[in-house]
Amino acid sequence: MEFTKITEIELPAAYDAHVHLRDGEMAQLVTPTIRQGGVSQVYVMPNLVPPITTIEQCLSYRKRLQAVEPKVEYFMSLYLHESLTPDIIREAKKAGITGVKSYPAGVTTNSSSGVLDYNVFYPIFAAMEEENMVLNLHGEVPSTPSSAPLKSPSSSASSDTAPSPPAAAAAAAITILNAEPAFLPTLLSLHQHFPNLRIVLEHCSTSAAINTVRACGPSVSGTITAHHLSLIIDDWAGDPFHFCKPVAKTPEDRDALIRAVVASDGRFFLGTDSAPHDGGKKRGEDKIAAGVFTQPYAVGYVLDALEVGVKRGVIEEASVTKEVLEGFLGKWGRKFYGIEDEKNERIVLRKGGEEIVGILTKGGLGVQVVPYRRGEKTWKVEWK
Repeated sequence: MEFTKITEIELPAAYDAHVHLRDGEMAQLVTPTIRQGGVSQVYVMPNLVPPITTIEQCLSYRKRLQAVEPKVEYFMSLYLHESLTPDIIREAKKAGITGVKSYPAGVTTNSSSGVLDYNVFYPIFAAMEEENMVLNLHGEVPSTPSSAPLKSPSSSASSDTAPSPPAAAAAAAITILNAEPAFLPTLLSLHQHFPNLRIVLEHCSTSAAINTVRACGPSVSGTITAHHLSLIIDDWAGDPFHFCKPVAKTPEDRDALIRAVVASDGRFFLGTDSAPHDGGKKRGEDKIAAGVFTQPYAVGYVLDALEVGVKRGVIEEASVTKEVLEGFLGKWGRKFYGIEDEKNERIVLRKGGEEIVGILTKGGLGVQVVPYRRGEKTWKVEWK
């Protein structure tokens, strides 16, 4: 097919391997937009306040989401926390929980209860490997405080163990621009110690991340968001609604992500990291909340980014095949997670048929969210 010339395409419903649906009023607002974006199955992040650290919390959260939108299938995760034990991991597997999400402490929204040292969680990772659960990594190192002196990492670290994120931050000045590359040795170390543990490096934002995932065995994959396929540094530097963690990087990094979509051999798949925040937290507070909201237009954003990539010469038009679209948007992620698409629902997308709303609101709710690329046109999703 000549991708840039098509105006309508039919595809299987998408699987979004990384979503933030929040809770309470925010969940009531954004959860119904999952299917609007062309998605039938989602993997839900656990960084609520407080974080989802118990099986009971996780299952209760899924019930609340199902009550809001019962047509979506929700796959759930626990928050990597010191209260977890190998026995909890085994019970979580029996309860149908899919994986565990790791956040380095303080690196992004609602991550204050996150990891200080990955080594102490090795018993957890061993149990996850045995139970065939997925470890999801927010792959960044926390930034170095501006007042902190630079020093070498602790000499007590063993030679075959990558430094934990705080040690890595101490080794060099870490900013939001190099936080992901600084984390990659930790990914390699975890893969070395647990070669059969299924690991997902979430929301890859650099060419270095793409290359590192490819250097690992088949038990390691990466997700790519819709917005990282389009944004670069200049886009978020002056616009709070384009600011996320990890931040968008250089044009070269963006182009590496686009190429990975069409030439990944199934190693990368869609995880939107759609992250809703009330408009006031993006505009009016002293510190801008990190997150780009893409859920209602998820599949359309990806198609738009690939079309721009073709027109800019980043990828060949012939590389955007129906097989690639079906793979990146669902097939490859489902295969890695061992997820069946029993309903086999399909969507039809029509180019330019949808105008992105300026503000997402719902009567009776006290929250509102500004979507990515507000006011622009994208593909309209219809369910067959």
